[in-house]
Amino acid sequence: MRLLLASSEVEPYAKTGGLADMTAALGKYLARAGHQVGVVTPLHRGMPPALVATLEPFDWSLDLPLGGATFHADVKIAQPEPNLTIYFVDAPQFYDRAGLYLDPVSKHDYWDNAERYIFFSKAVVNLARYLPWKPEVMHVHDWHTALVPLFVRHQAWHDGWSDAPKTVLTIHNLAPQGRCHAAKYALTNLPGYYFHADAAEFWGDFNPLKAGLVFADTITTVSPTYAREILTPAYGEGLDGVLRRRQHVLSGILNGVDYEKWRTSGNPHLPAAYTVDDLAGKAANKAALQAEMGLPVRANVPLLGTISRLEPQKGADLILAALEEMLASGLQYVLLGSGRPDFEDGFRSLARRYPAQVAVKIGYDAALAHRIEAACDFYLMPSRFEPCGLNQMYSLRYGAVPVVRATGGLQDSITDIREDPAHADGIKFQAPTAAALAKAIRKGLALWSEPTLLALYRRHGMLKDFSWQRSVTAYEALYGRLLGRGRLSA
Repeated sequence: MRLLLASSEVEPYAKTGGLADMTAALGKYLARAGHQVGVVTPLHRGMPPALVATLEPFDWSLDLPLGGATFHADVKIAQPEPNLTIYFVDAPQFYDRAGLYLDPVSKHDYWDNAERYIFFSKAVVNLARYLPWKPEVMHVHDWHTALVPLFVRHQAWHDGWSDAPKTVLTIHNLAPQGRCHAAKYALTNLPGYYFHADAAEFWGDFNPLKAGLVFADTITTVSPTYAREILTPAYGEGLDGVLRRRQHVLSGILNGVDYEKWRTSGNPHLPAAYTVDDLAGKAANKAALQAEMGLPVRANVPLLGTISRLEPQKGADLILAALEEMLASGLQYVLLGSGRPDFEDGFRSLARRYPAQVAVKIGYDAALAHRIEAACDFYLMPSRFEPCGLNQMYSLRYGAVPVVRATGGLQDSITDIREDPAHADGIKFQAPTAAALAKAIRKGLALWSEPTLLALYRRHGMLKDFSWQRSVTAYEALYGRLLGRGRLSA
C-alpha cells in the first residue's frame, strides 16, 4: 500500500511526548512490512545537527494562502530506511521556534498556533496531491493535522481530485483540540458552509479536531479502552456526542514499543546490560542512578520513579500528595519531567526537604529516561486519563513494576494480581486520589518484601510483547478495509 502519515512531531527529529515515538515507529515498521511510506512533519528548530546534515532538498515548494495572505515553504527530505521518506515542511516563520507548541519561558501556547497548523495541514494535502507515487491512505494525528480530512474531502468534491486518498485520524489525546476564535476559520480559505454545529463550529468557536472527527473516513485511538472512554461525557472533552455519532468508524489500536531502542542489552544509555534471566545488571543500574542523582546508594531500599509531563492529567499532584505520606516508609523516588510551574516547584521542594530520598531533574533527557527505567523497582503512573501511555510498557520491559491508575492504555497493558494471578505484572488502582495512589504504593512495598513474588512480576513484565509488528498488523487491516481489499499487499 502507499501510505502518507502526518504528525506535528516525529522522533528523533522533534519530540515532546509519545506522539513522536508512535509516528516514527509506525512509519518505520509499515515500511519494513513492504509498504511505500511517507511521513510529513514540520522542520522544527532544535533538530540534532547530525540529522540536519542528512536532509536533502525536495523538488517542490509551497505557496499557500492563509486567509488573505500567502506564505512560502520549502520541502526537505530524509530517507532513513528503504520504503520510508520523511518530508519536512520548512517554513521558518512558523516552525523556527524555541519550543514546538509553547514558549519554554512563558509556558504559554504560541499566539499563532492556529496559523501554524492550518498551514501545515494545507501543506500536507498539497504535497499529497503532488507526490508522483499517489498515496492511497493519509493517516493524520491529533488536532495539528485534523483539518487534513476536511481539506481532502473538499478538494475531492469541488476541485477535481478524483483519486483522493482515504483518511484516518488518530486521537492521541482528545483534550487538546486546537479550539480558537471563530475568526480563525477564515484562514482555511474554505467555504462558510463547513462552519456549523455539525462540522467545524464548536460553541461559537472554530475547532479543528472536531472537523477532523466529522470528515475523516475512519477514526482510531491508541488503546481499546480509551476508544470506549471517549464516548462518555467523563472522558469525551465535549466531543463525546460527535464521537458517538461516528462510533461505527471508531476503533482503538494499542501502541507498540520499539524494542530496537527500548532494550536492556546493547543499550548505549545504560551502564550495565541485563536480561530477564540475569538481573545483576539491573542492580548495577540502580546503584549507578542513585549515585548520579545524589541519593544514598542502597540496594535494600525500593526505588520508585516517574518520567512525565507535570500536569493534572498525569497525576502530578497525586504523586506529590502521596509521597508526603509515603516517604516515611523509607523509599526513594526519582523524577524526570517538566510542566506546570507549581508542580515543578512542589517536586523541587520535596527534594530539598528529603535530599536522601527524593531526586528531581526538571526537563527532559532521553538517555536519563532509559537509566531511570532500568534502575527503578517501581514506576508510578497515576494518570487521570491516559489514551495509551508508553512508559508503563517501557517499565515492563526494563523490570520496573508499574503502579498505574486503571484507565485507557494503562488498563489495557498492565495486569493486576486481582485480574490474573498467574500473569500479574503491575499494580492498579481505581480512584484518581492521592489516598488511592498511596494505598497502591503500600501494595508495592508489600511486594518488595516478598522477593520471590517480585521476581515473578518482573519476569511476567519483561516477557510481555508489545512489539510494533502486532500494531502494524492491526493498521494494515484497517487500511485494507478502507481500500476495500480483502487481502493486503504491499
